[in-house]
Amino acid sequence: RRKGIGGSDIAAIVGLNKYKSPMQVYLDKIGELPEEEAGEAAYWGTVLEEVVAKEFSKRTGLKVKRRNAILRHKKYPYFLANVDRLIVGRKEGLECKTASEYLKDQWNEESVPDAYFVQCQWYMAITGFQKWHLAVLIGGNKFRMFEIERDDELIAILERKAYEFWNNHVIPKVPPAFDGSQASSDLLAAMYPEHVEESIDLPGYFAEKLKRRDELKAMIDELTEEKKAIENEIKSYMGEKKYGFVAGRKITWTRYTVEKFDKDALKRDHPDIYAKYVTEGRKSQFVVK
Repeated sequence: RRKGIGGSDIAAIVGLNKYKSPMQVYLDKIGELPEEEAGEAAYWGTVLEEVVAKEFSKRTGLKVKRRNAILRHKKYPYFLANVDRLIVGRKEGLECKTASEYLKDQWNEESVPDAYFVQCQWYMAITGFQKWHLAVLIGGNKFRMFEIERDDELIAILERKAYEFWNNHVIPKVPPAFDGSQASSDLLAAMYPEHVEESIDLPGYFAEKLKRRDELKAMIDELTEEKKAIENEIKSYMGEKKYGFVAGRKITWTRYTVEKFDKDALKRDHPDIYAKYVTEGRKSQFVVK
């Protein structure tokens, strides 16, 4: 995995993987990524891969086979593909996925998540194939299949981005900049889980960046208030009605009662019970004054 750029890396490199940042890919390639245990989703994705492949064969009549080897690009040997299955008798491949029920809206009738679309294009770049299939089991009870045609223009962009990333960052060990993704925030928290009571003088160029941050925050606050004003105007018109319809769009305004757990009262009145069930976690806070 560290000897090249794989299918799960390329989407992160071009900024289309919300679970992985370019910096994570970089640290992984140079062997400095903090160790993390594979989660439940990754475990069940591996377990159910064979189930998805068999169902795909059953529904399409196409035979599939494993390719127990890492495939390499002819021109760039550090472009890698660890494909799930190949279609027997055709120059086509199959990628098997599982997804939570909460992510079902990302798998509509016409499109797949960007990261997986890019992954399939990457595999076609390396194999030279013209088509890739994608099968997904959603929530354990919804099965969908997609055919993805080769896009040479996109492949050219992916190859250029991968070449630049490998030769401008990985080989010379020059880290890319952190981006604004949650993946980057999580990585920084993992890299620096503790703080020390010390200070540092930041480079002068950060003054301009902080000024831009202030401008963005003001814009966000203004836009958030404007968005809320539109919502409140619609609520006012709907009154006690739950649903509203306009221009082919459905609006739902639900009101309901929720139970609120008073953690502070439990800690005050029953500290022994509170201590038994409380668990420690880590959070970070970034404040500019």
